[in-house]
Amino acid sequence: MSDGTGTSAPLNPYLVLGAATVLPASGHVMLGVPVRGLQFLFFMVILGWVTTKLAPADASFIGRHAGGFLIYALSVLDAYRIARIRHAIWVHKARPDSDSAEGDAPSNI
Repeated sequence: MSDGTGTSAPLNPYLVLGAATVLPASGHVMLGVPVRGLQFLFFMVILGWVTTKLAPADASFIGRHAGGFLIYALSVLDAYRIARIRHAIWVHKARPDSDSAEGDAPSNI
């Protein structure tokens, strides 16, 4: 998909959201920022391990690994946010009047 200016359409944010939800860091890889995804994976493992050491023995699996799940949720949201921003910028640039600093404000005020 191209808008005629040589820039192709970014990935659909919902596709990135789905990929990031199914496989951690895959959304970041799809967006071309694999190092950021790897950083999230690293902190998922570290905080998951820390919470296993701090959680009581009778805690559930989710409770014992809460730190890892927290970072997992943040990574999904981060990948979606990046994709959503890129998509919004692309849509804005594809508009014929995107050079206007006024946006949709009337010019006769």
